[in-house]
Amino acid sequence: SSGINAEYGYQFHVNDFEITDCLRKTLAHQESNISTENAIEIRYEPQAVFRVKAVTRCTSSMPGHGEAVINAAFSNDGTQLASGSGDASVRFWDLTTESPLHVCKAHRQWVLVIAWHPAGRYVASACKKGDICIWDPKSGTHIGKILSGHKKYISSLAWQPLHCSKDNVTLLASGSKDNTIRIWDVVRGQCTLTLSSHTQGVTSIRWSGDDLLYSASQDRTIKVWRPSDGVLCRTLQGHGHWVNSMALSTDYAVRIGAWDPALQGKVQSADPQTVYNKYKGAGEEFMVSGSDDFTLFLWNPAKSNKPVCRMTGHQQLINQVLFSPNGRKIASASFDKSVKVWDGKTGKFVSTLRGHVRAVYQISWSADGKLLVSGSSDSTVKIWCMRTFSLLQDLPGHADEVYTVDWSPCGTKVVSGGKDKVLKIWRA
Repeated sequence: SSGINAEYGYQFHVNDFEITDCLRKTLAHQESNISTENAIEIRYEPQAVFRVKAVTRCTSSMPGHGEAVINAAFSNDGTQLASGSGDASVRFWDLTTESPLHVCKAHRQWVLVIAWHPAGRYVASACKKGDICIWDPKSGTHIGKILSGHKKYISSLAWQPLHCSKDNVTLLASGSKDNTIRIWDVVRGQCTLTLSSHTQGVTSIRWSGDDLLYSASQDRTIKVWRPSDGVLCRTLQGHGHWVNSMALSTDYAVRIGAWDPALQGKVQSADPQTVYNKYKGAGEEFMVSGSDDFTLFLWNPAKSNKPVCRMTGHQQLINQVLFSPNGRKIASASFDKSVKVWDGKTGKFVSTLRGHVRAVYQISWSADGKLLVSGSSDSTVKIWCMRTFSLLQDLPGHADEVYTVDWSPCGTKVVSGGKDKVLKIWRA
């Protein structure tokens, strides 16, 4: 990032503070009286092996959807793009020409969620009616039958991580407002398990790299399940209101599947376990949750069902939380118009990013964790620098609220979409 670290490709920390300039200045910021007689422990860790440039310009605005774009997401290697909209369609876009590729219609209601399979083979989409469709992104055709079983709308989808799947079985989990989580065998088109223990709607689910399923709910709890047999392992309690969002420190490693960003343009190794181990970061898998009670909790679910830290500071409900790809930082987007950054291991407050003038809906990290993009109800997309915690780029262009942003895992592009029915691609 700055002089010392950019040169060596390492990050240095003393007492959980990053050394950005020189050791003396970093220690001066800390209150503890450090004696010259004592040895100081300096921790180092390798930084991302590639650099992501901040996006600065809109290379294309792609109309096509008949209603608001509710979500847009890149595939695991950033070469494909899908979007879901209030017009009940899923669209695939050609990123080379930046033009429409396929229009997929099977849903009868708003498409609320889309999720890319971690090998880019399928895209799952779920609608307000509670139906799930599986699509082939290459041809845009609907695979198998509609997976129906949920009684109310689906809020979240999660594919089983590539390194956890066995015997060529492709599993997908869905969480719904009907209080249940269902696990589907996509190839056979069957629901293999229904997990019901929540007493209110499920708001978010995550399938972890340790092959556990996390579900957050409006009943103020987070539950940890074993998806192989549906056993409820833990219930995490602490929030005083609905839990809206949840993220794992291994999300990025799970998302890229067997695609290694360090080998861009080279022959890829095909082993997902190797790629996962390389990018999951050191130590255990941490989880962060954000709620309507204006707080976040940091958890280490492998060790305890008590939170590591309660993170306060937001003045309105928290819409989204995300770990940086290396798990060192957490970002939270809130209706109080700000994005806050926290330490990913201790939960300590780091900085507030102010600049949006209305609610911040969604955020996304760049692949090297040095930049953050946010989309807001004020119709702008903003790029933030994570070294100085300041605004790097203000990207106006949308005519109305921005509902969704995603930074491609390869780092070269950002997509944004919203109420003006247009998808915008931003590049460096």
